[in-house]
Amino acid sequence: MAIFYSKKVLKHFTEPRYYGKMKNPDGRGKVGNPVCGDVLEIYLKIGKKPKKQGDYIKDISFQTLGCCAAIAVSDALCDLAKGKAIENALKIKNNEIVNSLGGLPAIKYHCSLLGVDALWEAIYDYLNKNKKPIPENLKLRHRQLKKENHRNH
Repeated sequence: MAIFYSKKVLKHFTEPRYYGKMKNPDGRGKVGNPVCGDVLEIYLKIGKKPKKQGDYIKDISFQTLGCCAAIAVSDALCDLAKGKAIENALKIKNNEIVNSLGGLPAIKYHCSLLGVDALWEAIYDYLNKNKKPIPENLKLRHRQLKKENHRNH
């Protein structure tokens, strides 16, 4: 079965702008899919905006072991999240990533879910390490991911 990717997917795959391990990240999120074997890892550097505007994603990078779609999703996610306030980054949905890539084949749609989960885990890691309030929906998703990860290993 042939899989066709948009030009945007292929560009993010062949020329990722955010690829690489970050030294001393403020937050790190790693998720994987045991069925396809993709593993996404997101790294965050957090900046502080003046006058109680909150923390924002100053820099972001990724390392992904996976298919073309997983790598493209990781890079596109970084485009969407960089510069956003943490609360706005948590609003990024997988369909936004897919749309920014000009679509994904249905069989590769799960990669966009991994991207969002990796970002959420990186934000959770940052908030937890810095003893900052963690939104309830983020706590819940973190627990779900831990349970799924434990079950799959």
